[in-house]
Amino acid sequence: MYIFPENLYTDVRLEEVSISEITYENKELRQNLKRNHKGGFIRIFDGERWYYSSTTDIDNIQEEIDNLALMAKKNEKINENPVVKKFEINTGEFLYFQDNDILNISQEEKLTLLKSYFPIISKTEEIKMCRAIYVDSKITKQFFSSKGADLIFDYQTCAIAFRYSINVDGKTLDSKYDKTTTDFDELKLLHEKLKNKIDKDIIYTKDAKPVKPGKYTVIFSPIATGVFTHESFGHKSEADFMVGDETMMREWTIGKKVGVDNLSIVDRGDILGCGFVPFDDEGTKYNETYLIKDGILSGRLHSSLTAESLKENVTGNARAMNFEFEPIVRMTTTYIEAGDKTKEELISEVEEGILVEDIRHGAGMSTFTIAPSISYMIRDGKIAEPVNIAVISGNVMETLYEIDGISNEIEIVFFPLSGCGKMEQFPLPVGMGGPYIRVKNITVQ
Repeated sequence: MYIFPENLYTDVRLEEVSISEITYENKELRQNLKRNHKGGFIRIFDGERWYYSSTTDIDNIQEEIDNLALMAKKNEKINENPVVKKFEINTGEFLYFQDNDILNISQEEKLTLLKSYFPIISKTEEIKMCRAIYVDSKITKQFFSSKGADLIFDYQTCAIAFRYSINVDGKTLDSKYDKTTTDFDELKLLHEKLKNKIDKDIIYTKDAKPVKPGKYTVIFSPIATGVFTHESFGHKSEADFMVGDETMMREWTIGKKVGVDNLSIVDRGDILGCGFVPFDDEGTKYNETYLIKDGILSGRLHSSLTAESLKENVTGNARAMNFEFEPIVRMTTTYIEAGDKTKEELISEVEEGILVEDIRHGAGMSTFTIAPSISYMIRDGKIAEPVNIAVISGNVMETLYEIDGISNEIEIVFFPLSGCGKMEQFPLPVGMGGPYIRVKNITVQ
């Protein structure tokens, strides 16, 4: 398709993107947007330096290649370069969403879907403000390289999201309900789930009392588990943080014991949803990469550059937010694997503790903090009164040893209105989640 310059490594990434965004505020339409764009990102490597260009003029990609090549130094041994050797040569057509292509759904159908949920909001007098949001994204990528890569693949997501404020006798709660999927039809039958979530939030708002600060055994729901895993451990596993950092390399030696025996954390790009990455932005096929396997540090996430720097294998984690950016090491879908207990068993074995059911946000790489939005006391093995908690926190590496129970079912969660931030590339869609996990000695405030 393109004429690649001799004695240089070259790759081209083309993107065709279609996005819809619909927002109602208190049932009044505030946004009804649909946009499409195309762009390309070109890279050339001469063994010493990278040369980049991005453009929306995809008819003139060849000119961009030729201009970049003029700046690079010809290198007859470029294909023997250790970084170039890491690049995979994948070819073929991988169009996963032809049967349920979101582009076949009209904007009117999307508006009708969102408005079908309005009666639930209208009949709930405790809701004082509500935003109803529909978003979708369809991306088709092509990737070509001078090594012979020739790919076309796609991915899509669609989601509804509700953000609402509840007031019960002067007590307030800002809460939410989201559903993200790759199939539009799955968004049509969630009315009962939305109603149940709102009803539960009303009871919580009415009855919640401030928690007594202290150290507790805390059970994390899948969303809390996912945020903890992503923020506290996933980012630590991105290899570009380690290149040139001898202290971190010593701390993160592969084969080192870092957690309890039944703890396994995995990152994989083949799970449908926001973290679905069949091929990364260097043309590397997705992998199932164990970061921790049975309590042992087992791997980390790589681009071709970091894989060569650390003498490890590529993992399919070189991702760019869009065609304007170069690929850097990013997570796909990262989660803790299932254990051997039921959720009910985890709760029944706690004399006094806390169940964190939903959260506002979380952060931290060495010391983590999570701000719960919905939490309950556990007393004598049963869920008791709702409590308001400002923050829970702990040391990441210590916490991995404090996990003493993992449920046997997992849930993968997505955040349709946000994503992962790193450097200037925000928000990148990712998935996260896991089972319910029980953790001792968590500081609660």
